[in-house]
Amino acid sequence: MFASTAYAMATNGGGAAGQQNPYSGIIMLVIMFAIFYFLLIRPQQKRAKQHKQLVESLKVGDQVTTAGGMHGRIAGLQDDIVTVEIATGVKVKFNRSSIVAAPGQNPGN
Repeated sequence: MFASTAYAMATNGGGAAGQQNPYSGIIMLVIMFAIFYFLLIRPQQKRAKQHKQLVESLKVGDQVTTAGGMHGRIAGLQDDIVTVEIATGVKVKFNRSSIVAAPGQNPGN
């Protein structure tokens, strides 16, 4: 049933082959790029911007979560280094970029 319908639709009454829009390939590429942009590129740029704001707004005393899952309070800040106190008297140094969440933020978003 479907094969005969598809065959009937493929033939053009025995005449010349069907004419296609010469721009259809370009239009499809533009549509595919738009889909990739709105589903992949744009959300990634948004997350990167939010992370950059988070890293720049860190201050001593903030509760933070690192990319490795360590929770603690910021005890010191340098240019690219954050010292996090994970227990009383236990301080660990991390790169600023490894901080993924601060108070009021969900690290999964």
